[in-house]
Amino acid sequence: MNLELLESFGQNYPEEFDGTLDCLSIAVTCAFNKRGTLLAVGCNDGRIVIWDFLTRGIAKIISAHVHPVFSISWSRNGHKMASASTDNTVCIWDILSGECEQKYRFPCPVLKVQFEPRSLERLLVCPMRHAAVLVDTNGRHQVLPIDEDADLNIVASFDRRGEYVYTGNAKGKVLVLDVKTLQVKASFRIVLGTSSATAVKSIEFARRGDCFLVNTADRVIRVYDSKEVLACGKDGEPEPIQKLQDLVNKTMWKKCCFSGDGEYICAGSARQHALYIWEKSIGNLVKILHGTKGELLLDVCWHPVRPIIASISSGVVSVWAQNQVENWSAFAPDFKELDENVEYEERESEFDLTDEDKSVASGGDAKEDTDLEVDVCSVDPVAAFCSSDEENENTDCLQFLPIAPEIEDPEDNWTGMESNNVSTVQNTGSPPAKKKKYRSYDIELQNTSDGEVHPMLLNQKVKDKQGIGGGKKNAAKKNDHTSATHITIYYIREVDKTRVALYTNLQLCIHKYCLPTLLNINSEDIRAIRVPSAPRFSKRAD
Repeated sequence: MNLELLESFGQNYPEEFDGTLDCLSIAVTCAFNKRGTLLAVGCNDGRIVIWDFLTRGIAKIISAHVHPVFSISWSRNGHKMASASTDNTVCIWDILSGECEQKYRFPCPVLKVQFEPRSLERLLVCPMRHAAVLVDTNGRHQVLPIDEDADLNIVASFDRRGEYVYTGNAKGKVLVLDVKTLQVKASFRIVLGTSSATAVKSIEFARRGDCFLVNTADRVIRVYDSKEVLACGKDGEPEPIQKLQDLVNKTMWKKCCFSGDGEYICAGSARQHALYIWEKSIGNLVKILHGTKGELLLDVCWHPVRPIIASISSGVVSVWAQNQVENWSAFAPDFKELDENVEYEERESEFDLTDEDKSVASGGDAKEDTDLEVDVCSVDPVAAFCSSDEENENTDCLQFLPIAPEIEDPEDNWTGMESNNVSTVQNTGSPPAKKKKYRSYDIELQNTSDGEVHPMLLNQKVKDKQGIGGGKKNAAKKNDHTSATHITIYYIREVDKTRVALYTNLQLCIHKYCLPTLLNINSEDIRAIRVPSAPRFSKRAD
């Protein structure tokens, strides 16, 4: 990919809808790797679907958890991934093998997990109603200090290089902690007016530059310079570079992120599927991308290199990109577009080695073409792939995943790799290699309550009571649903007349004509259903 050719002379932000990615499950969260070649999507059935973003195809599916995956984070080189589920567990996965390497059990729900940007040995975990925790791969953990307010609604994030951890609480206090010593290097409070404070909802850093944003409960996104914050020290009063908000609708922001170059800021609305894009340097709103009306936004992430945004709503990943117009004259200045076919007249000396009819240049003798040596061996580093303190690219970065072709009807004499491996094991007599068992750690935290429920599960319970769709029109009537211990069937009349949603630990979609059959199945039989993807019916069931 030649990034120099992809640079456009216009705006560097998405302009229109560019398709969807259907993971065959309900998508919850997503994240790009460092190069932007792979997109990981955490689903409601516990799976992690990895997309090859260049081909828009599924490269790998990892059966990670049993419960929904709420947060995922790529490592720096892309070989590992950390995932947090609503079952209070955090796992580290090997991307190539798809196996779990470490598993951490927490006594309370986990809201966020993040790899240290410059290390594979440490994770930042944000438990619910508890201070943030630094966990290493050996099972040791360190609890980050909190402010004197003793507020436990903590959000945290590594800075761009992993040197500091920025934490914020529900009283608007932001702390800057040194990763090595865990000492407070700087702090400030976000105040409304003269006295009242506002809660910090999230902290996000740009991939380039020293800026970070703070999303607060007062519906304002504040952009700060990390160097200025550190220079102000403890109890400082740094002024934000920009204050971004929707002055018309007073929108509450669900998720915020920077563009790959750090020049634009994208914020997703918590009320609807709408993406607001601002220019950081000026602070003006440049674009609003509207999705399907009535959908709620779950997650937003910006491509690390290109002007592409991926957003999640209604369990589907939506892709937003620029409108690419083919302009061949940009590559060949003498290229001309023809409206109709024209007969081409070939010159007599057009394909001769030496052009005998070439005219002599005015003012002197004919100039001979000199051969230029073109270096095709050395590779120049791409500036977009290098950090500001690095001269060369990260060579061990995982960019693509190998995909084995699926052969439905193999030939008679075809022998695959598996059959060869079986034959070699039988000849040698040695047993096959055992699957490597992951290491499990129990993280003990003080002052945690066992009855805490993850916010995502609370939202699902509220939706179940109100009916899928949230409104009175979309609520299922009592006669249109039946429930069991592990299954709930909703017959939605107003939203979609052709489908019935079957909600279990795995999310399935069943055609409405199968409803009478389903209602006659015992709950014990229903619990045993394990379908990897949504079945598709083309004919009515009798």
